[in-house]
Amino acid sequence: MSEKTQKKGFFGNWIVRNLLTAFIIAAVLIVGAMVFLNIVTKHNQEIVVPDFTNMTVAEADAAASQAGMRVEVTDSVFVKRMKKGAVRSQNPEPGAKVKEGRRISLTINAMNAKKVTVPNLVGLSLRQAIAELQSRGLTVGKLIYVQDMATNNVLRQLRGNREIAPGRTVDADTVIDLVLGLNHDSDASTYVPDVVGKMYLTAVDAVHKQSLNIKTLRFDDSVKDYEDSLNAVVYRQSPEASKIPVTVGSDLSLYLTVNPDRIPSR
Repeated sequence: MSEKTQKKGFFGNWIVRNLLTAFIIAAVLIVGAMVFLNIVTKHNQEIVVPDFTNMTVAEADAAASQAGMRVEVTDSVFVKRMKKGAVRSQNPEPGAKVKEGRRISLTINAMNAKKVTVPNLVGLSLRQAIAELQSRGLTVGKLIYVQDMATNNVLRQLRGNREIAPGRTVDADTVIDLVLGLNHDSDASTYVPDVVGKMYLTAVDAVHKQSLNIKTLRFDDSVKDYEDSLNAVVYRQSPEASKIPVTVGSDLSLYLTVNPDRIPSR
């Protein structure tokens, strides 16, 4: 029997033919499924997440739709000096690569500030009053010194030059000024602390705890928004730190930046 006849006889066997047919059908189905999945999932095709920060929800939704994704508001916070209802943060973050149709979670700035209760600060020391205000989410304002037997004893608490009673409900971050005692015969002096290299809120806190006032906060051009201000670092202060005593209630100016080239090494 010739070789040609043997091959014909082999492929002419119905079992072999059925196996070959099944193999071909399976291969076609597998290849077809892979092509289909690649089309549906856009295999290896990713898109970059836009930056929705400071957009309104409507603006973010339009931008997301154009980019091939969708957004959903999942949380809200209150950030002072930021536009109400604007996008505060997002997940995934701007620049991340995702598949088309991905949902982006948004945290927006609340329409209304969080409400807090004003504590009773009268009779507390300055440091105690600062700690109490910070724990309530309130901001220490001007330190106003008047003659009294006990230095740094809180005599009155003010909001906008008016007495504010304990128990009042106000917005978080409301500024509370403190009227403090000052005994000129004993401890009427303090020292200017060294806050160069410290972050904004830490520096302000250190100044207040030394019984001094913030005269000016100057942020350079690198500070673009409120979040930048929170991350800003003091690169200069006036007057400079000194062991020469100054009168409590004196003013101190701080100059801040987020530019690493301006931040002095320590």
